[in-house]
Amino acid sequence: MPAAGVNCGGDRRYNIAKGVETMKIQLETANSRLNVVRAYGPGQITVNEAIYRTSLIVTPNRIIDDWPPQAFVELKVDHFETIMACNPELVILGTGRRLQFPHAAVTRLLIEAHVGLDVMDTGAACRTYNVLMSEDRRVVAALLMIEEQEDK
Repeated sequence: MPAAGVNCGGDRRYNIAKGVETMKIQLETANSRLNVVRAYGPGQITVNEAIYRTSLIVTPNRIIDDWPPQAFVELKVDHFETIMACNPELVILGTGRRLQFPHAAVTRLLIEAHVGLDVMDTGAACRTYNVLMSEDRRVVAALLMIEEQEDK
């Protein structure tokens, strides 16, 4: 049974001028000191009341806002060393606008430590992190920014 009520439906907002959608998430949690992703959209993620515009790592009790990779192609082994220092049981990797799987060599540290890895687009990663965090899991969300949609 989750420790908090979760409403992942949220509030979708569409910016007609830019043709992009942002998502505001409502999460009721008994512990207001935990880090909750409140909103996400192209180029930004809101955790609690702070807006981040670069890739970051979020745990229930810590935010690392200087995580170096700013794009999926920049992911390296040492980026996962930073994640492992958070002592996760499960890592949620948000890969930007679309789902992309990292090479096994990059995530080898997680595999060798028997740490679970779920890879998904960043929006899904934000929602999944909130649910797992509300269940008191030792979850780490490693989030790459959602890229602006390219003009066609």
